[in-house]
Amino acid sequence: MTQGFGGKVSTDEFSEEVLSNQEAKDCLMRMGFTSENVASDYHISRAAQDAFAALKAEKLRAETLPVMSKVVDPKTKAVSEALVDFDDTIRDGVTQESLGKLKPAFSKNGSTHAGNAIQVSDGAAAVLLARRSVAERLGLPILGKFVAAATIGVPPRIMGVGPAYAIPKVLEKTGLMLADIDFFEINEAFASQAMWSVQHLGIPIDKVNVHGGAIALGHPLGCTGSRQVATGLNIAKQYGARVFVTSMCIGSGMGMAAVFVREQ
Repeated sequence: MTQGFGGKVSTDEFSEEVLSNQEAKDCLMRMGFTSENVASDYHISRAAQDAFAALKAEKLRAETLPVMSKVVDPKTKAVSEALVDFDDTIRDGVTQESLGKLKPAFSKNGSTHAGNAIQVSDGAAAVLLARRSVAERLGLPILGKFVAAATIGVPPRIMGVGPAYAIPKVLEKTGLMLADIDFFEINEAFASQAMWSVQHLGIPIDKVNVHGGAIALGHPLGCTGSRQVATGLNIAKQYGARVFVTSMCIGSGMGMAAVFVREQ
């Protein structure tokens, strides 16, 4: 949103009241610069960010399930079968070393670049939320239970730290401890903010985005929340886990987290 409003090529105007308030003005900051702020404020090195991004790319590749698909030649209309064993967003040969060769995207000496930030991607996900009584009456399988959610505000200039504060809030709301959570789906807007949130909370890295996160998968706005729930329910079923948390940061300075329990 900050790219389309108030930018150099935009004709949109903001009131003097907004522009004279630093935190309100910070809401106009492009997301990449908020990542640089997090890295600088909390001393997250580029090497650490690149290692985190490479790990998540590897996890997503390992999770991808090959399928046979029919392919229609656009010219001859001939139909053939092909093995689809990769996702559009998966990059071949991603390592910490290869990521280290990429140029910073937002500031000359910055640490955020195309390889340790979210990808521009499309996506679709659906979640059907209903009362238990309605699901039972309609004979629908109850895959899981939504327990609670919490939102919290953080400084807009470091909006990426939202999960670090939203997760404790939802745990307090539900009476749960970190140790009670089997795994976490935390959106990776940038490696800087995802890493710091995980470190700040003391979450074991093997409990976070166990099948890869948004740096590898992409972050289609409006889809990611539902995608996290669908991913979480499938991971819980695959590994016999029960309780998981989803969380993400929100541009303009927010964080949100939710608790779910698998039932099937």
